[in-house]
Amino acid sequence: MGAKVCLLIFLAFLGVCSASKRSHTPCKRMVLYFHDILFNGKNGGNATSTIVAAPEGGNLTKLAGVYHFGNIVVFDDPITLDTNLHSKPVGRAQGFYIYDTNNTYTSWLGFTFVLDSPHHKGSITFAGADPIMVKARDISIVGGTGDFFMHRGIATVMTDESQGEAYFRLRLDLKFYDCWW
Repeated sequence: MGAKVCLLIFLAFLGVCSASKRSHTPCKRMVLYFHDILFNGKNGGNATSTIVAAPEGGNLTKLAGVYHFGNIVVFDDPITLDTNLHSKPVGRAQGFYIYDTNNTYTSWLGFTFVLDSPHHKGSITFAGADPIMVKARDISIVGGTGDFFMHRGIATVMTDESQGEAYFRLRLDLKFYDCWW
């Protein structure tokens, strides 16, 4: 009797697992840009990010070494629908990135898009590794609020513009695979 019950439970489990497979077609998709201007000690009026941990003698106005290993940067960047930094923002990208490798440019990202526009209200939370030198890289969308309640998916990140360490713009192609309406 016990073996039959175990077999039935196992078969039921397989049925649930196969029935819960998700489609590889996004239920929602959007493209947003965020613009990061690093504080350099002189641009406090328009800087949107700042170094908060610096292994190079605590200098919070210059990134460390060749690959910036050990720097932690906190940001509050404008989000736009296009590539223009001066476009009307639809929200803010708020979070941090940690340069976490000492032999190439890579970082770990943890941030939230806080959107407040006529089209979208709510937040989208992201987390994951960012191998900066890779043209298109994916990070996880781990949740959201408001219009993005419980949404999950993948954001394909591309460095759209870079001006050395002073400024960069990221293009995020958001593909949601779990959408709650």
